[in-house]
Amino acid sequence: MSESEIVYGIFKEETKNRFLCTVSIDGTDTVCYIPSSCRLSNFIDLENRTVMLRPIKKKDSRTKYVVYAVKYRRSYVPLNLSVSNRVLETEIRRRYFSFLGIRKAGFRERVIDGYKSDLYIADTDTVIEVKSILSFNKNAIFPTVFSERANRQLEELLGLLANGHRVCYMLVSMCASVESIQINAEQDEYYRLFVDCMRHGMTVGAISLSMKNDLPYVKSRIDVIT
Repeated sequence: MSESEIVYGIFKEETKNRFLCTVSIDGTDTVCYIPSSCRLSNFIDLENRTVMLRPIKKKDSRTKYVVYAVKYRRSYVPLNLSVSNRVLETEIRRRYFSFLGIRKAGFRERVIDGYKSDLYIADTDTVIEVKSILSFNKNAIFPTVFSERANRQLEELLGLLANGHRVCYMLVSMCASVESIQINAEQDEYYRLFVDCMRHGMTVGAISLSMKNDLPYVKSRIDVIT
């Protein structure tokens, strides 16, 4: 994305319709696309913050711009949570992930025993489940809301572990300021399943992302508190 394509605005609000929000661009309220199926206000406060936009080039698009990132302190935080998977695939051979062992053959969205992995490392038969976290807090908490899907995934990961596969649960903070992620014990079922998976050999890792030349990259490993 070239500098000439970038547009900046002030975030006003998420609309009642999913994937849509209002951004003030040069003083004009403009409906923009926001790449999230859930309301981001459940996780962070975007109101009146500067956001980075990029144009949507499809002629039949409902909106002219997509919200790409939000300014926080001196940097920007990407808002498209799916970028975590792409960043991880691109950078999996870096030293941050040495705890995973050999990482020469990595594949996105490989189906293993009926489970669609975010990333699969064939060298070590490792299924990686990626969870993106939006928080401006130094010590983030995950998960903050109940998710039946997340609970079901842990049950399926438990089955993979029982079948002899390796499993890694990778927590990805979209914000570089986060230093640790605490697993939320108040989400009873999720916490019970998470601990059970760890007891059966699931490894857990956490990283934070930052932005350089308007692209996200892995900044550092961070702590996970259970």
